[in-house]
Amino acid sequence: MEGFFYNSDMKKKFDLIVITGPTATGKTGFAVNLAKELNGEIISADSRQVYRGMSIGTGKDIEEYTIAGKKIPYHLIDICDAGEEYNVFRFKQDFEVVYKDITARGKTPVLCGGSGLYIESVLKDYKLMNVPVNEELRKKLETKSDEELTSILSELTVPHNISDTSYRKRLIRAVEIALWQNYHPADDPGNDLKYIIFGIHFERETIKKRITQRLRQRLDDGMVREAQMLLNEGISKEKLVYYGLEYKYLAEYLDGQYNYNDMFQKLNSAIHRFAKRQMTWFRKMERDGMAINWIKGDLTVEEKVRRAIDIINSD
Repeated sequence: MEGFFYNSDMKKKFDLIVITGPTATGKTGFAVNLAKELNGEIISADSRQVYRGMSIGTGKDIEEYTIAGKKIPYHLIDICDAGEEYNVFRFKQDFEVVYKDITARGKTPVLCGGSGLYIESVLKDYKLMNVPVNEELRKKLETKSDEELTSILSELTVPHNISDTSYRKRLIRAVEIALWQNYHPADDPGNDLKYIIFGIHFERETIKKRITQRLRQRLDDGMVREAQMLLNEGISKEKLVYYGLEYKYLAEYLDGQYNYNDMFQKLNSAIHRFAKRQMTWFRKMERDGMAINWIKGDLTVEEKVRRAIDIINSD
């Protein structure tokens, strides 16, 4: 791809390049190749890749960060021990530290991931607060059904991660946070960050096929062994279930709740639903005025990068 490097004026136009899209669309490969052309470094916007020891299930694909022997620096991956709870409040703090470091060194920050709330917290500069635990409220919320909790959450106006409420404890915590923020409003969100967003687009049926194919590959690569290793190291089944998706279903499979085929089918369906919720979030971002430049997923990575750079230089 030598010879079509970005226009040098690009850095004056954009403070941040954002790569997003639903799961299994090849965001990492695209972001790394684009970062190479832009003298950039990757900042992960993935809510689970922060955990050490959770590599296969979260799709870290660390080998993708090296191109032709050149390692592209990445940040906010493997920064927490499995068993900890990481959230958008911590992410926003960590992002700001990393972003300042990258830009101070004259590099281009490339924010890459599918966690819509994490991305939006940066682009809208949410004034997030560390919401305390309210045990009395939690007891009251425990008496409500998942449908009632979801209804409460949908009626609240503060930002909350609607794509991450499949596990009941997460759902209750989301309501707890939303209620607290309603009574303790922060400054209105907004900043003067100059950014451009790229998304990778596949037709829905294609994404479903890619999800299924990738899941089979990850299972072949040892994803069940990875979950068992976490359990052996003292991470509770409840904590793995809390992390959702792959780790939820693997923990329940290892606990004897399903046979292998049932685990695969349930997990595969859950990831399909998750991808659909991600797209719902991205459409909401667009309605809120955050334009996403969608690039066809069936292009080669070189064509995707060329297309992105053309958009950057012409914007």
